[in-house]
Order: sequence, then structure tokens, then C-alpha cells
Amino acid sequence: MSKRRIYWITGLVIIALVIFLTFRFIHYYQKLPPLGDDVVVTVPEPKLLYGLPADSFHIEVSFIARNQNLSDILIDRGVSAQVVDQIAKNSVSVFDVRKMKAGNQYTMFYSKDAARSPRFLAYQNNGVDYYLYSLTDSMNVSAGKHDVISKRQTFTGVINSSLWNTMKDSNISPLLAVELSDIYAWTIDFFAIQKGDRFTVIYDEDFVNGESIGLGKIYSASFTQGGTTSFAIRFTQEDGDSFFDEKGNSLRKAFLKAPLKFSRISSRFSNNRMHPVLRIVRPHHGVDYAAATGTPVYTIGDGVVLQKSYQPAGGGNFVKIRHNSVYTTTYMHLSKFAAGLKAGQRVKQGEVIGYVGATGLASGPHLDFRVYVGGTAVDPLTIKSEPAEPVKPANLGKFNTLRDSVVKLLNIKVL
Repeated sequence: MSKRRIYWITGLVIIALVIFLTFRFIHYYQKLPPLGDDVVVTVPEPKLLYGLPADSFHIEVSFIARNQNLSDILIDRGVSAQVVDQIAKNSVSVFDVRKMKAGNQYTMFYSKDAARSPRFLAYQNNGVDYYLYSLTDSMNVSAGKHDVISKRQTFTGVINSSLWNTMKDSNISPLLAVELSDIYAWTIDFFAIQKGDRFTVIYDEDFVNGESIGLGKIYSASFTQGGTTSFAIRFTQEDGDSFFDEKGNSLRKAFLKAPLKFSRISSRFSNNRMHPVLRIVRPHHGVDYAAATGTPVYTIGDGVVLQKSYQPAGGGNFVKIRHNSVYTTTYMHLSKFAAGLKAGQRVKQGEVIGYVGATGLASGPHLDFRVYVGGTAVDPLTIKSEPAEPVKPANLGKFNTLRDSVVKLLNIKVL
């Protein structure tokens, strides 16, 4: 190759390089702010955990073991007994360290250097409240609360086996089933729900740091059982919150539908039932609810305890309650009575009066529940009772407006 050609090629390369660098410089220059303008640099905020900058520590999350206490936790991690003793004293006015519960979470904060010295301990008392212990010179103890974010949720479920299982199968807190059973205790027979029954509920769910910590307020629901839809609409009047149907009638009635939750009917009202223990045919003027020993039993209505004793003839431990001049109820085969319960005592609807058992003539744990009208035994499953006070006339306009918006959200036609 001639020298002349080499010079030409070298010159072209230099020119191309100059053009490339020029364009790069112009591109960079255009991105710079004008002279005299302030340059704003956004620095991300540090992530806080229990009010501490998490990036500044080595963090270890654990759970309190059975019979483990604050001293066990800290001494095992190199904190001296003297420091532990002082921290416990400093905590007296803030939180009693003896009340730390097994299974609750605690978080250790260590220095990031090679020594990994313990600096703080955060004890999670519940989903919201926590206590922060300084393990350094100050040994301060402070109480704190996580920010709670409530999110409005709508859930529709179809019953396959039970309300409880429907919630679990859908990864919804089964506590929602308990809440619904309380709301509909006077209108829905949860022992008679069938496959295909459906419900929709609008409620708040509380979150801390993106994790659910429980249920908030339930606003409304619909429950379709056997083709009939029952609405529950929360409405506030002068005397507080309550649930009403679409016509403004209270869901609260004189009696609960059943005296216990989440069990099954093992024997119904009959005039000629084969007794499971005596093996003879005789009347069974009640309803048997099969349930685990210790399941709470509630009085279905306000009343006065007439009897609380043991019936050697077969009923075992039983409680008899007079609700008014017409209605009386009896609860039999109890394993034990509610603490402090005695004859002559007034009880309120839904109050625990005893616990399921198998005392007396019983083949297994269950509640024998009986209702008497004017002294005559009647089938508890056929009782109808009058509702409590409806929406007040002065509030009907406001209620109807709320009802219309709720029904639209629930997407169910009101007949």
C-alpha cells in the first residue's frame, strides 16, 4: 500500500473520530441544566422498620418460644444480665415484660460491623402495637404503633360444604365467617345452608406493611339461601350502628337462630326417636347439635336463669332460662357451666351460659336444646320471632339512598 493511500485512510479515520466526539459532546451538553439553575437530586428515603433505618443494621426476626422471656432472649445474644435488669426496670411504666407471649414476633437489630453488637430489640405485641428496647447506653423503652391501612374489599362466595370452608378455600380470613354468622344470627339458619347457596360481603381489611392483620368494619352483605336473598345493610342512627334488611327492618330478632356456632344437627325434634343410649323409642322434644366438648353455648335471648343443676334422669348438667311469660329454653349435657352463672341471674342474648359436653345419658358430646311455649315443648327450628325496632321514620330517606347504592354494589335485584 502506498504512503499516499495510508495518509488518506488515516485522515478519514481522524475526521470520523472528530465528528463522533463532537456529536457526543453536543448530546451531553444538551442534558445539562442551564447556567444559574439549581440542580435537584432526589435521594431515596431510608426504609424504616420500627422507626429505625433498616439499612443501617443487620436484622434478625424470631418468635418467642414457649417459656422464653426477655432475659433468655437478650443474654443468649450477648447482652449482660445487668443491662437486662435495667431494661426490665425501665420498661415497668411502658410495658410489663412478663406479659410477652409465646409465638409473638420480635426483631433484633445488630451493628453492621464485624462485631455485630446487639443495638435494639423490637417486640411485636399485636398487629399494630410494638415496644422498642434500646440495648445501648440509654436503655430506653418506648411504645409505638404501625400505620394501619384499611382497604375496602368485596368478596363473593358460593357454598360447597360450609361457610367456614368457603372462606378458607378462597384464602379469605375465616373470621369473616364468624362475623357474618353474628350479623345473620337472627335471619339465616347456618345449619341448613346447602351447596350452591351464595353470599357477597363488602368490608374493610386492615394491613400493616402490606400484610393483612385482620378485619375491619363490615358495611353490607347479601346471603342467598334456597333462592331467597337476605340483605344486611349497616346504618347509623342516633342510638348507634345496626344492620337492617332492604326494607329497613332490623336483622336483630327476639331469639338467635341457634345456641352455638359451626356445628351440625345430629337429631331433630321427634315424638318417637330411638334413644342412642337406652335403645328404646321415646319422644325427643328438642334438637341435638353435635359439637366438640368445650364449644361455647349461648342463650338465644334475654332472660332469667330458672335452674342450673345436674339432672340424673338423663340431661346431665343443664341450664333452664325463662325469656318471658311465654318462652322458656333448656340447654342439656353441658360439660360445665359458665363461670359465676347461678339461678335468678339475668342473662343477655348471646351470653355464654355453658359448654358442650356429654354429661348424663349421652353417646357423645352434643347439646340437647329445647324450647317451651306456654309450658309445651315445640320444635326449636320452627320458632319465628318479631324483629327489633326498624329504621326510624325520620331516617328512612337517608337509609333508602344508602340501600340503593349498596344493592347496586352487591349487584342483586331487590324484589
